[in-house]
Amino acid sequence: MKKILTWAVFAAASVVSLQAAAAGNAESGKLLVEKYNCASCHGKDFNSPIDPSYPKLAGQHQDYLQHALVSYRRGNDGMNGRTNAIMAGQAKVLTDKDIQDIAAYLHKLPGSLVLEK
Repeated sequence: MKKILTWAVFAAASVVSLQAAAAGNAESGKLLVEKYNCASCHGKDFNSPIDPSYPKLAGQHQDYLQHALVSYRRGNDGMNGRTNAIMAGQAKVLTDKDIQDIAAYLHKLPGSLVLEK
């Protein structure tokens, strides 16, 4: 019985740890978007891109942002890759942790995205 309880506590702690790691660190993400100058295209508030074809990033779903950055990083090299030359160059250098952190930061920003009815 003691082994089962120990195993259950270990399993629960592992799940919590994995969720925290997947959540990303918004403070690190803020430093990364500044380092890579993301605001130069997506706007200083990440809500007013310089071109209407560029996406608004503030308040976007975190999992979507992560998926998009991974897809840009893949480019033509993998399944579901995205081929925008500017974003591919930006995303190529990002680690998985960088992507999680950037997505966590942008997700927490107030955004103007609304669902259409």
